[in-house]
Amino acid sequence: MKIITVVGARPQFIKAAAVSRVIRKYAVEILVHTGQHYDSNMSEIFFEELDIPKPDYYLGVGSGSHAKQTADMLVKLEEIYLKEKPDFVLVYGDTNSTLSAALAASKILIPVIHVEAGLRSFNRAMPEEQNRILTDHISEYLFCPTPAAVAHLKKENITSNVYCIGDVMCDAVLFYLCKIKDIPEKFFVDRLQFLFQWSGKLENWYMATVHRAENTENELALSEILEAFEKLENPVLFPVHPRIRKFIEWLTDRNQYKNICFVEPLGYLEMLYFTNNATKVVTDSGGLQKEAYIMHKNVVTLRNQTEWVETLEDGHNILCAIDSESILEAVRRTDTEEKFNDLLFGNGDAAEKMCKIMF
Repeated sequence: MKIITVVGARPQFIKAAAVSRVIRKYAVEILVHTGQHYDSNMSEIFFEELDIPKPDYYLGVGSGSHAKQTADMLVKLEEIYLKEKPDFVLVYGDTNSTLSAALAASKILIPVIHVEAGLRSFNRAMPEEQNRILTDHISEYLFCPTPAAVAHLKKENITSNVYCIGDVMCDAVLFYLCKIKDIPEKFFVDRLQFLFQWSGKLENWYMATVHRAENTENELALSEILEAFEKLENPVLFPVHPRIRKFIEWLTDRNQYKNICFVEPLGYLEMLYFTNNATKVVTDSGGLQKEAYIMHKNVVTLRNQTEWVETLEDGHNILCAIDSESILEAVRRTDTEEKFNDLLFGNGDAAEKMCKIMF
């Protein structure tokens, strides 16, 4: 059996690292990288450090409007599908790469496998929400991370070939946390001191990421977020998304932020280590909300909704309005010691379950 897997963005590389390792025991996999994330720190480093197979095709679509990016991918992916004649096309999540890959396959009657199906934020203004809904409705097999995702699909009359297998991102987190144990602690300690330019022992920090358009394309919103970070009681480790690099450089030229450590995007292993050892996480990322929960970290989410509604239970994740006082107040409230549900996203064998169903 031949499967074409399409990836294009950082979270998908991590999921592919977990799934490709298993799927290649059962089938021939052809990996296509659309190039939606093309910055080396957002792409190449993941393939290297996670031992993801080298892509068989690289489309190099780069940035652009949603329409242009999607159109470019549709044309190029169709050409690959017609050449390779796969039995299935496998897609992850909710990016433009996801929708383009699924739509191109569906148009020429190649069945689509959607991993991480059924998520809903119920905000149709989010491009990701549009992508995930459309992909779900044209997929042949839908692999859901949680029972809530299955319930969302049922409400939309999608019930055939729907399976709750757990979350493949959980597979990756658990697998690579074990890998980190093989790396000397001194490597991360030295790296942390280098990033913070800190000579002493740094024990408490917040991990923060900001990348969604509603936050990065609104200078007022971004300024409110940074103002809150500056007022937090612990330093903030803030990997800067390429989308806001120029704005951050302009701000830091004014030398007004002393509590924020602005760094280039981190590799996955570093990101795991620094998140796992952080005091709390502040983010607008759907993936990091989930990873933080798996690592038993409380989260403040810089959005007014989340597709990972399960993480809101017991106060482990708090949704937050984008103003500095609301963010500071939310961070102060995320101190719950309620027990995390270690099986909420599965036990690390989602990829194996999926493959046994498919093959």
